[in-house]
Amino acid sequence: MADLSKDALAAEIEALAATPAGTALPERTKMIVPQLLRRLESGELRAAERGADGVWHAVPWVKRGILLGFRLGVLITYPPVPWPDYPDAPHSGLTFVDKDTYPVREFSASDGVRIVPGGSSVRRGAYLAKGVVCMPPMYINVGAYVGEGTMVDSHALVGSCAQIGARVHLSAAAQIGGVLEPINASPVVIEDDVMVGGNCGVYEGTVVREKAVLAAGVVLTRGTPVFDLVRETVHRGSPDRPLEIPAGAVVVPGARAVRGAWAQEQGLSLQTPVIVKYRDEKTDLATALEGWLR
Repeated sequence: MADLSKDALAAEIEALAATPAGTALPERTKMIVPQLLRRLESGELRAAERGADGVWHAVPWVKRGILLGFRLGVLITYPPVPWPDYPDAPHSGLTFVDKDTYPVREFSASDGVRIVPGGSSVRRGAYLAKGVVCMPPMYINVGAYVGEGTMVDSHALVGSCAQIGARVHLSAAAQIGGVLEPINASPVVIEDDVMVGGNCGVYEGTVVREKAVLAAGVVLTRGTPVFDLVRETVHRGSPDRPLEIPAGAVVVPGARAVRGAWAQEQGLSLQTPVIVKYRDEKTDLATALEGWLR
């Protein structure tokens, strides 16, 4: 099947996704799903897009297409692949089991992406721009988008359909949650030039605007109130609106007292992120990354 236009591909996926559960998918699904995955890998399509108004929206038909891939696929055992230049070299014999529609992506030097040895994986259907550096072990899931010059550090996770901008640093053990279902759910977005500290977690419909800094240990979800000491306001998400961290905000872990006589008697407090400042030259110096690493 020749490659379809974007609109034709969307129409095909919507029609195939309407196939009743328990019914075999039409044979053409085997040609439609790979087209979608190739275009996600090239960056031509994305699982979420930023509108002219700056608001991020999920692209439902793309996410339906990814789900079609899971429905279409069958479980297979992936054997270890010996190095082409050293076919007799010993290896660990490790294998894994997954749907045959979502193997690990393969890269070459022409892609301009560094996958440092040590157990990292990028699943099919994820986009990595030139200059991305992946430190082992890390994982990038289907539908994710990772912009130019971004570093994904050791033990970091980029979840399904998460959108990561250019020149972002995802520090060690940072977790960027995936949102594949529900179809219309707000994506997790990290915009350009954001610094995400070690052991941070950004989940379920959170947008971190450009040049923000998340200090180590900050955890953000749609339901997390973020107290802004500079602007003296509280940033909150809602069922129909994601939590947004303002551009340039510097967010650190904080705490607030729990109300109630008994809680106060026990000295209890709840963890809460706090914006303590907005990015300045001093912050830029502290978060500067060594360009030569890329």
